[in-house]
Amino acid sequence: MTSAKRDGPPDSPSILLRGIVETLPAGELLARAKKGRLRVKFGADPTAPDLHLGHLVVLRKLRQFQDLGHTVVFIIGDFTARVGDPSGRNTTRPPLAPETIEANARTYLDQIFRVLDRERTEIVRNGDWFGKMGFADILKLAGEQSVAQVLHRRDFKDRIDAGDDVRLHEFLYPLMQGYDSVAVRSDAEIGGSDQKFNLLVGRDLQEKSGQVPQVILTMPLLVGTDGKQKMSKTYGNAIAFRDPPEDMYGKIMSVPDDLLWDYWLLLTDRPESEISAVRAACASGKTNPRDAKAGLAKTLVGFFHGPAAAADAESHFERVFVRKDAPEDIEEFKVSGGDLPGILTAAKLAPSKAEARRLINQGAVSINGVRHTGAAYTPKDGDTLKVGKRRFIKIRVG
Repeated sequence: MTSAKRDGPPDSPSILLRGIVETLPAGELLARAKKGRLRVKFGADPTAPDLHLGHLVVLRKLRQFQDLGHTVVFIIGDFTARVGDPSGRNTTRPPLAPETIEANARTYLDQIFRVLDRERTEIVRNGDWFGKMGFADILKLAGEQSVAQVLHRRDFKDRIDAGDDVRLHEFLYPLMQGYDSVAVRSDAEIGGSDQKFNLLVGRDLQEKSGQVPQVILTMPLLVGTDGKQKMSKTYGNAIAFRDPPEDMYGKIMSVPDDLLWDYWLLLTDRPESEISAVRAACASGKTNPRDAKAGLAKTLVGFFHGPAAAADAESHFERVFVRKDAPEDIEEFKVSGGDLPGILTAAKLAPSKAEARRLINQGAVSINGVRHTGAAYTPKDGDTLKVGKRRFIKIRVG
């Protein structure tokens, strides 16, 4: 990332320990990193088209490995996506069509290299080995883990205790992710803290296959803009790599203040000593947390879209949300009539009429700067409709 210098020399393996939750076996990561080049594994199932800042936490750590001369093995889980990772889930994931998985996979390749070094990245797909396995191979793999081990996993236990279904194919997911480590002969694997069970399965399968078990490194789960749940497109609290600059800036500014320091630590290279100093200044009232948040927003938008776009996004935010001015270049939408929920839905400011009515009832819709709380509306040419804090259209009647 951009922004200030690292804590300590950039070529020091100690940078690998910044922001982590745990390494297992304890103390072994740096010892291995100092001995020679590592193959560092990370897998991502293409279950959605967009990567978000939660993924950036892990991708930045992978880039730190690359900067120290190590190789990243990025596994696109085109086969594991057919099952869906049960980690942190309270329901079975719906199956995805192969064409959807493939389309999502292509977008991942476009996005990961905004962070990773192409020259030090191997791209593989686990369909290359799982697609060749027969039923006998699956039975052999399934025999490597006991039912007691699987049921010990909290995700499954909680669902069973609640009387919810756990499908048999979900039990195979940890084994599939673990076998990926065998297939690529990984020396280390990175994942979110909710992935610990799966990562340990990888160590177990490697040992049974005669390989040196990988070191595992877990990272914190970035909490999303709602301040409650981990960042996820499913929860509607994500900030995506491909969000337009103004949207990305505005979403970052909506992050709760108490999450600000985790974002600075996990998503930037700002030295920890500087982060601590700014945090103390905010706590004492010397600095407004909003200023620290604006600095974060500008840093991240600048990383993904460039400094000029970051400056424009900052100006837009100040004009629209601080001074309450309307944007200068509002998108126009042509209408010939209809009620307000229908117009909002047609203009894609709401996904459905039911959601549009909910937004209206909550007071989230205004017309020409005045809150509108009813479905009835007679469109007038030049009306400015605003939904929430960041979405505008200008009505053209015709």
